[in-house]
Amino acid sequence: MPSISTNDFKNGMTIDLEGTLYNILYFQHVKPGKGGAFVRTRLRNLDTGAVIEKTFRADEKVELAILDKREMQFLYREQDGFVFMDLETYDQLKLSGQIVGEQEKYLKENENVYVVFYRNQPISVDIPLFVELRVVHTAPGFKGNTVTAGNKPATLETGAVVNVPMFIEEGDVVKVDTRTGEYVTRI
Repeated sequence: MPSISTNDFKNGMTIDLEGTLYNILYFQHVKPGKGGAFVRTRLRNLDTGAVIEKTFRADEKVELAILDKREMQFLYREQDGFVFMDLETYDQLKLSGQIVGEQEKYLKENENVYVVFYRNQPISVDIPLFVELRVVHTAPGFKGNTVTAGNKPATLETGAVVNVPMFIEEGDVVKVDTRTGEYVTRI
């Protein structure tokens, strides 16, 4: 596995620390007036999602994790997992709910996503930043409601619940930011 220097850190890089994968969220090179330089980082554990802060010596070597992203199509949900199809080989892959995580709220059948592999083992699912989903249930709107009148909860076709403006009705298609789970616009 290739090693990199802490001086070469970049946001978004994935590193392997003692067998655990971490994504670099933030880093800062610090050169104090007295003592040696160091690198302060904020890292997200890819297994648990926990964010930690860790300090490295300048020019310390760490293992770079080489991740493989494969485009796959989400086929369907099963009781104990999610089934995806590799678009190149047409092989089907079943992933547990633990690997899919919070993304399951935005997975729509027959949509393409990226499955992230590390050493040929799936570790996570990358979905698009924005998804378009149909509203299947929401309270009815009333005449005179405007864009700034307030919000109401709406259940989307995947089961996710999102706060939407009062003018949104059942059957409307809305764009949702998958990072925050917030309504963006009506399509």
